[in-house]
Amino acid sequence: MNIFCDSENISNSNFGVKKSKVDDMQSKIPKKRAALGVINSNTTRVQPSRAAKQGLQAECFGNENVQPKCGKAFGSQPFAIHIDEKPAFSKPPIGPHHDQTEQQENLFGFRPALTTLNAYESVQEVIEIEESPMVKGSPMILDSSLDFESLQDESPEQRFDRLLSVPEYAEEVYTYLRDLEQKHKPKPTYMKRQPDITNVMRCVLVDWLVEVAEEYKLHRETLCLCVNYIDRFLSHMSVLRGKLQLVGAASMFLASKFEEIYPPEVSEFVYITDDTYTKKQVLRMEHLVLKVLSFDVAIPTFNCFCDKYLRDIKADEKTKSLAFMLGELTLIEAEPFLKYLPSQIAAASLCLANITLGNEAWPMILQQKSLYQIADFRECLNDLHQLYCQSTDHPQQAIREKYKQDKYCQVSLISPPSSLPTNF
Repeated sequence: MNIFCDSENISNSNFGVKKSKVDDMQSKIPKKRAALGVINSNTTRVQPSRAAKQGLQAECFGNENVQPKCGKAFGSQPFAIHIDEKPAFSKPPIGPHHDQTEQQENLFGFRPALTTLNAYESVQEVIEIEESPMVKGSPMILDSSLDFESLQDESPEQRFDRLLSVPEYAEEVYTYLRDLEQKHKPKPTYMKRQPDITNVMRCVLVDWLVEVAEEYKLHRETLCLCVNYIDRFLSHMSVLRGKLQLVGAASMFLASKFEEIYPPEVSEFVYITDDTYTKKQVLRMEHLVLKVLSFDVAIPTFNCFCDKYLRDIKADEKTKSLAFMLGELTLIEAEPFLKYLPSQIAAASLCLANITLGNEAWPMILQQKSLYQIADFRECLNDLHQLYCQSTDHPQQAIREKYKQDKYCQVSLISPPSSLPTNF
């Protein structure tokens, strides 16, 4: 069915306008109508009132966009504004303050029924009430105790830290994130129910995604979210090995659209797969991933918790880089790290980084703010230490190559501790 209508279709329709009249109208109305006026041959906009002087009059019945011929200029007012007249009867007195109400109406120019003036004896009484101590405590008044001059002098980094800390809600936010990570935890043993893929294939996929994130300069959180989407998707769906890379590309595309300001186009994800899949396949897989995940894509990752713990102790750059590298190493291995919560992995990563660099393993401030003792993540710490010691011989080296850069203080070149202390 053709939804576009020409003049012949309009004339054949039951609008009560003859074809000759429509033809006459079209000869007088310009073919292209500007929204804010008419554009003449000099490529300038002409207001409708000026266009009337150029002979652009039209006759039309039932067309609200064209003014009927009524003997007036084309740009004249098409209708008159109706103003309600005052009622014939007089307004009854409203209590003993009727005379004052009339004076207030004449003074302010609007009906006092829309204000609170009729509740007071006079305007002077309103001024006295506004100056009372009760009104001074109104929440609409600016708090003079805030030091706005110091806030203006702070650097962008200080402002960013202050906005992220939110001390008034820090405990509630942390409790919410801890509950959310329990709710959206992938199944630790899902790989045993996958008929065609193995843990080795997953390792290769995640290692490739690390390289993709570095190639397109994506945030660390984007990579962590991507791996989370993959594990949760594979916990519910069986995937053939030929489609595993498609799941990874669609998950990275989804995570980048959620986290990045300028995410890569879908064509980029087709390109990085060497045109193995088409745009349609990537988009359809993205739709399937969203459906399986029930659109729950705002998930706390180890990066979220690790960043919080590092801010709590005001760690230096080397400690930050080493803690993040240890956390990313756990993304490669599904077993045994899928059974641990992201907050536990973050705590173990920071603790092992402190031990490696000779710092205090788990300061008291972290025990208070993270609600974790070392005993709560000791098993995860032991597994992470073992992975750290074996990382140099691991087949997938994308993470270690990433952290050899100067911006990460070359922390991948630091040797792991031979053993963990036993006094904690």
